[in-house]
Parts: sequence; structure tokens; C-alpha cells
Amino acid sequence: MHSFSELVTLFEERLNNTMPFPDRPGTLYEPCRYFMTIGGKRVRPVLSLMSNELFGDINEDAWHAAMAVELFHNFTLIHDDIMDKAPLRRGKTTIHERNGLTSGILCGDVMAIYAYDHLASIKTALPQILHLFNKTSIEVCEGQQLDMDFENRDDVTIEEYIEMITLKTSVLLACSLKMGALLGGASESTAAKLYEFGKNLGIAFQLHDDYLDAFGDPRKSGKQTGGDIKANKKTYLLLKAQENANHLQHTAIGTLLTRDDESKVPAMLSLFGNTGADQACRDAVKHYSDMAFHCLEEAAVVSVRKKPLFDLATYLLGREH
Repeated sequence: MHSFSELVTLFEERLNNTMPFPDRPGTLYEPCRYFMTIGGKRVRPVLSLMSNELFGDINEDAWHAAMAVELFHNFTLIHDDIMDKAPLRRGKTTIHERNGLTSGILCGDVMAIYAYDHLASIKTALPQILHLFNKTSIEVCEGQQLDMDFENRDDVTIEEYIEMITLKTSVLLACSLKMGALLGGASESTAAKLYEFGKNLGIAFQLHDDYLDAFGDPRKSGKQTGGDIKANKKTYLLLKAQENANHLQHTAIGTLLTRDDESKVPAMLSLFGNTGADQACRDAVKHYSDMAFHCLEEAAVVSVRKKPLFDLATYLLGREH
């Protein structure tokens, strides 16, 4: 069994040695290589490998699935950056800023196509794998559209927010795990448990990230404190504060959303505390993480083989063993 960090190293070696992009036209493929090598945690492809290793040695089909997942994920990031007009990704210049809008669109497109090229090399349960991958790809697009729609709505509910982060973030984690399991010979019921583990892990991780953006130590998180607040992002914390607020608090929140000064972040953080949104977010993280660990525990796999996945989930959620 390999640890997460060991599999990240092995995946990076495989990625660097088998990058699918040819040399010409350089204006298309050089930006693709640039984006694929500027970092990233590689959580999704490694989850496919870790799930596959639950059932024996990692096989070649699992490596193709891992590459497909990472190529698809990076395609979504490139296009998300265009939609968000983001100048930076992972601290580096985004493709559309560096090479122009046309390159950004085409690089994303060709990455998605190369993802399917890797899937085409899979020899085990290919129809099942393709159906799962296609379903997930559609859901990721739906989640992104919901996220964009929320920017122009003032009536977003907590339930809608959970649906959006499930589609935009969680289902690809879940898909990665289920593909690895199916390619390792897992039963449908066991693969389904691992899918639910990944889905709930993804929800918990996003809610935990919402919380850390507001209340985390920037020296540990590497993120600017209150970045979501400054951008008026509709996070779980903001939506729960609005849901719980009395009339005066609701007015104060509305006023803060129109402001852009140094007192905005501490004032909003105070409202998150006074409305109980901070505790509600912590409770939600625990709820979804508990469900994730319960699904992992129920997966019909020898416990010792599940330890690397347990350790990774514990790390991602900032939990104690």
C-alpha cells in the first residue's frame, strides 16, 4: 500500500513522462503543458489510484483513469478562470491572461478530449466507466452554471448551496474513487460506498474551506483572511448568517455587502458569530465528514487497506485521529 504523498510522486512522474500534448501547434500545446505543471494537489487522480489499490496492485487501467480525471479537472479550471476573469491560478498567471482568450478556450477543449483518449485505453468495464465519467462531467458543468447563477441572486438557500458544491466539487472526487474501485474489481455496492465517501468528503472539505477563509490562520491556510467576504461570495457562512439574522442583523449584513473598506471583514466575522453561522458551519463540516467516514468504514474492504484513505481524509478535513 502506498501513502498519498508516495502516489502523488508516482503520478507526477507518470504525468511528466507521458504528457499527451505534441509539439505543434505550439500556440495550443505549450500553454497546456504550462498549466498542467504549475502545481495542484493531484487529489482527484490519486484518489483513483488509492481506491484501485484497495483491491490489489494498481493496474494500468487505473493509471489511465487517473490521467483522465486530472486532464478533465484542469480543463474545468481553465474555463472557470475565464468565466471568473481570474488573473491567477495557484499563484501563476492564468492561461487566458498569459496567452489570450482563444488559447484558454482551446486549451481547455483539447484537454477534455485527451481525457477521453485516456479513457479509451481502459480495457475493463469501459461502458460502465464511460457512463460514470460522462454523468460526472455533466454534473460538474451544472454545478458551475449554478455557481454563476448565484452571483445574480439574493435568495439562494443553504440547500441550493450544498447542491451546487456537490455538483461543482464533490462528484468528481466521488467519481475518481468509484472508477478506481470498479477497475480494481470491486462490487457495485462497494464501489457505491466509496462514491458516497468521496461525495461527503468533498462537501465537508468545501464547507471547511469556507470556514478557514473566514476564521483560519493565513499562515497555515496560505489564503487571505476574509477573501470570500471581500468578494461577497455566497458561502455557507453568509447564507446561514442571513437565514438566522434578526431584522437589525439582516440590515447590517445587507449594508456590509455594499461596502469595500477595512472594517468590512471584522464586522462580517462578528455577525457570523452573533448569528451562530460560525458554529453552524462547524457542525455541518462534522455532519458531512462523519457521513464520509461512515461510508468508508462500511466499504467491504479489509480495514488496514483503507488506512491511507482514512489518513488522507483526516488530513484534508483538519481532523484529529
